[in-house]
Amino acid sequence: MREPQDAGIDETDRPRGRAGVPARLKKRADFVKAAKGARAHAPSFSLQAIRRKNEGEFGPARFGFTVTKKVGGSVVRNRVRRRLKEALRLAPDLSARPGYDYVIVGRQAALSQEFAALREALAQAVAEIHASAGGARARAPRPAKPHRPPVCASTSLKKD
Repeated sequence: MREPQDAGIDETDRPRGRAGVPARLKKRADFVKAAKGARAHAPSFSLQAIRRKNEGEFGPARFGFTVTKKVGGSVVRNRVRRRLKEALRLAPDLSARPGYDYVIVGRQAALSQEFAALREALAQAVAEIHASAGGARARAPRPAKPHRPPVCASTSLKKD
């Protein structure tokens, strides 16, 4: 019987993850939190980002990907996701900050956009998020709704 090739390797000696691949968001709660943060838009994706508060400032930047069913069937959605993941991995001068979570929401245009332009758009979107007010979402407060008294239908329906 053959012995496994890695029988002499201790589990701690094994490399973790692939080189160049950023940390991933996997929990739904992290995606929901990022949706409340700053946003940057490009023709092929939207980028959402928020600073983590509970995990320490120096944790690595984490990225999550989502593509809705509006984009197409599962084959199309997976192609969009794979293109965006590879663009992130190869993006030049990506200024992602430690302690931030980023969610990339893919669009149909990610399939037809030139790959070099996709990488540049991703790098530009990350820079844009951190350039705008320290990454906080700038949103004007909504005006309060005027108070309307309830309509009483019983008085108009009475018959004498």
